Amino acid sequence: MDFRTLQLQPTAAPPQFTDVAPVPLSDATLRARKEKILERMAAEGFDALIVYADKEHGSNFEYLTGFIPRFEEGLLVLEKSGAASVILGNENLKIAAHSRIPVTLKHCPYFSLPNQPMDNDKPLEALFAEIGLGNLRRVGLVGWKMFTSARTDSRQLFDLPWFIVEAVKNSLSDDAVLENAAHLFIGGDNGARVTNNANEIAHYEYGANLASNCILNAMNAVEPGIREVDLGQYLTAEGQYNTVVTIAASGQRFEKANLYPTHRPVQRGQPLSMTTGFKGGLSSRTGFVIADESELPENQKAYLERVAKPYFGAVVTWLENIKIGMQGGELYALIESVLPKEKYGWHLNPGHLSADEEWMSSPIYPDSTETLKSGMILQIDIIPSVPGYTGASAEESIALAGRALREEIERTCPALWARIDARKRYLTEVLNIKLSEDVIPLSSAVAYLRPFFLAKDNAFTC
Repeated sequence: MDFRTLQLQPTAAPPQFTDVAPVPLSDATLRARKEKILERMAAEGFDALIVYADKEHGSNFEYLTGFIPRFEEGLLVLEKSGAASVILGNENLKIAAHSRIPVTLKHCPYFSLPNQPMDNDKPLEALFAEIGLGNLRRVGLVGWKMFTSARTDSRQLFDLPWFIVEAVKNSLSDDAVLENAAHLFIGGDNGARVTNNANEIAHYEYGANLASNCILNAMNAVEPGIREVDLGQYLTAEGQYNTVVTIAASGQRFEKANLYPTHRPVQRGQPLSMTTGFKGGLSSRTGFVIADESELPENQKAYLERVAKPYFGAVVTWLENIKIGMQGGELYALIESVLPKEKYGWHLNPGHLSADEEWMSSPIYPDSTETLKSGMILQIDIIPSVPGYTGASAEESIALAGRALREEIERTCPALWARIDARKRYLTEVLNIKLSEDVIPLSSAVAYLRPFFLAKDNAFTC
């Protein structure tokens, strides 16, 4: 891409959609989710899966049950027959009755908070014996991630607490096989969670839309003297759970290891980063608290040419080229060609999957043969790091949708389709970005980059 064609100029802001109601997951969707997992278990010969959850790592558990055990730990044991049991602590026993799939409840006070009552404190081994774990030959443990190391057997790396792993091992027969099975949920070309149906996309668009509203409102609120915590107020909404640590950080970040907004007032001329995320999407922006290029620090006078324009060009390239059937390695190589790592310092995956969590997994990595599919929800996540310069960021969420999925969304979720259509028209008609039909924007701020927060009408266009 010729970065010289990119313009920072007066540009209308993207449309915002408020009072958008959350979309619940249907019973049919939950049944389909369970069937997807059972099919993958059968294909790989698993007799049962043991799925772990806590507040931060509950997405695979929630994928089937519809809930997380909040401040406790929990396990879901799913057998190849479809029978399911949940093992829960004191304060989640009542939630088992609301599970979206039928479950048998087991009580484990070891999963409860410190010093709570230890009634019914059977060892985990006893609970596993009641479920019949000792009779099984191949069992998969599912935490929240799979491991992809080339130097060790990733199937034998487990991200569950040791007391649980030890109890599972003690419960299995000597000839049983125990493996990490997170890939059945989030991995490769066949993970159950890597694609979404129309109901799931509607469910997750709520959070993506909410995040973009928050970031747009926060950007509009930036003025010298506003405190980081005041900006942080714009980055929360509707009582929803944030999937990442909220960022409203001016000047030097991470002073005294602090991650959170403070009462420090934003000063003119400072760099500023803001990020928020909810289930379904994250929005992030980085730039300067200035009105025009003349206010850039002396050592960063080339910021637009050195960082911001190339970054925006990479985002445009990503959006204009991503499509269903493309291999992840092809997209990775494309971003490397327009934004070389050696010059621009990025090193993570330039795009990844998201859903209940901000980063689920990614098919986009060097030489990846994983194909991009209809139903994938992806976050544009390219992070330049040029020595001596402030970064640039416009992370947002899109989905890929083939014709059948697009038609289903339009038929079953007309209000959602109207929002998608308005966002696509903004990207093509205002920002002059050429999208394929496969791309459906889930957040309103896709590719909307204002590097100077005080120039509220100026954004990059092609």
